Amino acid sequence: MDPLFITTDYPSNWTNESFETNNTEIYWNQFVQPAWRIVLWAIAYCSIVVVSVVGNVVVIWIIMAHKRMRTVTNYFLVNLAFAEASMSAFNTVINFAYAVHNEWYFGLVYCRFHNFFPIAAVFASIYSMTAIALDRYVAIIHPLQQRMSATETKVVIGVIWVLALLLAFPQYYYSNTDELPGRVVCYIDWPEYTIWNFKNMYYVCVAVLIYFLPLLVMGCAYLVVGLTLWASEIPGDSSDRYQEQLAAKRKVVKMMMVVVCTFAVCWLPYHVYFLLYQFHSHLFERAFIQQVYLAIMWLAMSSTMYNPIIYCCLNDRFRAGFKQAFRWCPCVVPSSYEGLELKSTRYLQTQTSIYKASRIETTVSTVTQHCEEVPGVGPSGTRRPSLDLTSNGSSSRSISKTVSETSSFYSSNNLAD
Repeated sequence: MDPLFITTDYPSNWTNESFETNNTEIYWNQFVQPAWRIVLWAIAYCSIVVVSVVGNVVVIWIIMAHKRMRTVTNYFLVNLAFAEASMSAFNTVINFAYAVHNEWYFGLVYCRFHNFFPIAAVFASIYSMTAIALDRYVAIIHPLQQRMSATETKVVIGVIWVLALLLAFPQYYYSNTDELPGRVVCYIDWPEYTIWNFKNMYYVCVAVLIYFLPLLVMGCAYLVVGLTLWASEIPGDSSDRYQEQLAAKRKVVKMMMVVVCTFAVCWLPYHVYFLLYQFHSHLFERAFIQQVYLAIMWLAMSSTMYNPIIYCCLNDRFRAGFKQAFRWCPCVVPSSYEGLELKSTRYLQTQTSIYKASRIETTVSTVTQHCEEVPGVGPSGTRRPSLDLTSNGSSSRSISKTVSETSSFYSSNNLAD
C-alpha cells in the first residue's frame, strides 16, 4: 500500500546509478539518507509502535477483564484496538525501514503480508467506528428499537473482517519481489488490460471504501445525534436521572466524534498523496518526495496511538482502568472511587439489593411498632381488623413506593452510563 513502491516503472532518479571504476560496476542507491536523519525518523516511528501497542493492549484488557465494560460499543472498540495495535506492530517499522532505503530485506512472504494487511486493518478500524456511530444513532434516535446483542455484535465484527480480507486480497495476490542491480524491491505487479486500468480503479475503490464513504456515513449519523442531544430536550423533564443520562450520552458521543475526526485528519494527507500518485506520477519524480512520504506515512500511522489517549482523557471508566494498569508507576495513585467505576453491574446490583433489603426491614419494623400501639379490641368489645402488610392496602403501596424510589435513586447514582 505504499505509493513509492507499487510499480515496476521506476523514475530515473529513483533507481540505482552505476558507473565503472577499474572495470568494476558500483551501484548507488539514491534513497540513502544521512545517519542523523535516519535516527530522527527512527525515534518518531518507534514512538508510534510503543504508544500504540501498549495503549491499545491496555484498552483491550480494560474491556475484557471487567464485565461492566462489555457493552456493544466497547466490543467494537476492542476490534478497533486490535486492528490498530496489529497494524502498528507488524507494519509501521517495516514501512519505515523500506521507505528509508527503498530496499526490501524481508522476503516474498512478508512482502505480500506487508501490502495486504494494512488495507484490511484500516478497513476493520474505520468500519468498527462506523458500527459504533450507527449503534449510537439507533440508541438515541430510536430508543425503543431493540439493540444488538453480544452475539450479533460478534457476528458483525466477523463480517467486517471477512470483507476487509476480501478487499485487501488483490494486494496480496499481485505482490512480488524483484532484484534490481544492488537491491531487492517489494512491489505490486498489477495486470494490464487494454479496456480499463485495473490498478487505478482498485485504488480509487479502496480510497472510497476505507475513507470517504464511512466518513460520510458517520458524519450524517453524528450530525443527527448531535442535534438531538445538544439542540433539543424533553419539555418539562428536568429530573436528576434524565440529566445524568443525557450527560452520559453526550460524553460517549463526544468521545467518538473526537476519535473519528482524529482518524480523518491523520489519513487525509495520505489518501490525497495516494490518489495524486496514481494519476500524476510525474509530480513525484523529485528528490525531496521521500521526506514528504515519510512525514505523511508517519501521520497516518500515528492515528493508531491517539485513541487510547482520547479514551483516557474523555471517559471516567477508561481513565480508572489506565490508572489500575499503571498503578505501579509512582505518579499514578488510583482511588477507591476509580475502583468502583470498573466494578461489574452485578456487583452494583448486589449492593442495591442489600440496600433495598435494609430499607424494607426498617420500614416493616416501623409499621409493626405502629400496629402494636393500636389496641387490638375496640370499645364495643369487637376485635379490630389487623393491618395486613401483604394485602393490597395503602400501607403496602406506601412501602413499595418508598423502596422503589430509594432503589431508583441508588441506581441513578451508581449505574449511570
